[in-house]
Amino acid sequence: MAVTESSPPVHSAPQAAAPPEPAADGAVFGPHEWLVLITLCCATFMCGLDFSIVTVALPDIGSALGFSSAGTLQWVATASLLPSASLLPLFARVADLIGRKRLFTLGVAVFTLFSLGAALANSPGMLIAARIGQGTAAAMIAPSAIALMTGYFQEGPGRARALGLNGAVMSLGFVFGALGGGVITNGFSWRWTMVALCVMGALALAGALALPAIHESGAARRMDVPGAILATLGLFGLVYGISTGGDEGWTQPAALGPIVGGLVLLVVFLLVERRHPEPLVPLSVLNRPSVKWSGLFGVVTFGMCAGTTVLLSLYMQDVLGFTALQAGLSYLGEGAAATLGGMYVARLLGRFGGVKVLAAGLLIQGVGTVAMFALPQDVNLAALLVTSSVMGLGHVFSVVSFITVMTTGVTEEDQGVVGGLSQLPQYVAAIGVSGLSAIAAARTNALSSGAAPSPADILGGLHAGMVTAGVVALVGALLVGVVLRKRTTV
Repeated sequence: MAVTESSPPVHSAPQAAAPPEPAADGAVFGPHEWLVLITLCCATFMCGLDFSIVTVALPDIGSALGFSSAGTLQWVATASLLPSASLLPLFARVADLIGRKRLFTLGVAVFTLFSLGAALANSPGMLIAARIGQGTAAAMIAPSAIALMTGYFQEGPGRARALGLNGAVMSLGFVFGALGGGVITNGFSWRWTMVALCVMGALALAGALALPAIHESGAARRMDVPGAILATLGLFGLVYGISTGGDEGWTQPAALGPIVGGLVLLVVFLLVERRHPEPLVPLSVLNRPSVKWSGLFGVVTFGMCAGTTVLLSLYMQDVLGFTALQAGLSYLGEGAAATLGGMYVARLLGRFGGVKVLAAGLLIQGVGTVAMFALPQDVNLAALLVTSSVMGLGHVFSVVSFITVMTTGVTEEDQGVVGGLSQLPQYVAAIGVSGLSAIAAARTNALSSGAAPSPADILGGLHAGMVTAGVVALVGALLVGVVLRKRTTV
C-alpha cells in the first residue's frame, strides 16, 4: 500500500512511521488496508444504494408529499443525477487542488447531512433541494474515492483486488437498493430509506476521519474556471437531454436542445483546454488510448447493463405480474454473481491483463443479455436468474477491468482527474436506459398495431431491447481487441 504520513504538500515536516506494507504478492491486506478498503467501499455502496433505493420508493414519496404529477416526481431521482454527472470533472480537479482525502471526507459529510435533510423533508421543494445536495456530494465522493484507491494501493494484485471488491460492492448497492427500498417502504416509510443512507454516511465518515495520511504531490495550483464552467454546463445539458429524451421524445426541443447545446459546449471546452496552462482535464491525459477507449467501453457496459436492468424490471412486473418486492428478490442472482466476480476478477487481471479481461467481460455480458430473448411469457425463474446472473458477472468484470486499464500508469498529479473520468461513464450511460426503452416501446407499438398492447406485445418489445443491448456489448468486446490491444500494455 503506497501510503506515507506527511504534512500538506506545501510544507515539509518529519514523516511518521508508515503503516505496514501488504504482502509482497499484494494478495493479503493488513489492518490499514482493510480500513481504507472498507471505508471506500462503504461510500461506493452508499452512492449506488442512493439511486435505486429512491427509485423504488418514488410512488410512496409522491403520495406522501403531494407531488403534482409523475413528471414532477421524477425530479426526485433526476435532481441527484444531474449534479453527480455534471460536477464530476470539476471535483476531480478540486481533489488534486485541496487533496483527495480532504475532498472525500467533505463529500461524505455533506452527503450524510443532506440525507438527514431528505429524511426530514415535508414538501416537494425541500426534498428536491436535499436530493441536489446528495448529488453534489456524490460528485465529490466518486472521483476522490477512486483516486484514493489508486493512491493507497500500488499497481498490481493488491489494487486489482481492491478494485474488484469495490466493483462488486457498487453492483450490490444497486441490487440491494431495489430490494431494500421495497422492504423498507412497505414495512415502514419512505423516510427510512433516507435514514438508511444517513447511517451509511455516518459509518463512512467515521472511517474517512481514521484513514491514514497519504502523500499527495499538490502539483495543481490553479483552477481552470472557464473549463470548469463549460464542462459543468455541457455535461448538465447532455445528461438532462438524455434523461428526458425517453419521455419527451428525442426530436422534441426539451430533449434535443439540451443535448445539442451540451455537445457544443463540450467541444468548446476541448478547445479551451488546449490553451489553458493548467487545464481542468489535460488533453494529454484525455488523448491516452487507455483513458479514452476504456472510458468508451465503460459507457457501453454501464449503459447496456442499466438499460437491460430497467427492461427486466418491466418484464417482471408488466409481463410476469411480480410485485416490486418479488422483482427486487429476483435481482439477488445478479447480486450474487457480482459478488463472486468481484472476488475473483483480481486473479484474472493478474493472469491475463486488463484488456483481455475487459473483452471477456463484455463478451460474457453480451451473451447473458442476448440470451434473454428466450425469457418466456410465463414465469421461469431458472431462465431469469441464469441470464441476469451471467449479465451481472460480465458487467462486474467489465467495470473493474476498464477502471484498471484507465488508471494504470497515471501520474500522481492526475489521479484525481482520471478518477473522475473513470466514474463519468455510469452517468453518461443514461443514454442506454433511454435508448433501449425507446427501442422496446417502438417494437411494442409495432406489434400491437395501435391497439392496447398485450403481454405478448410487451414481451416482444422487451426482447428487442434486450437483444440490442447484448449485440452492442458483443460489438464492444470485439472492438476492445482492435483499439486497445495494440495501443496499451495493460
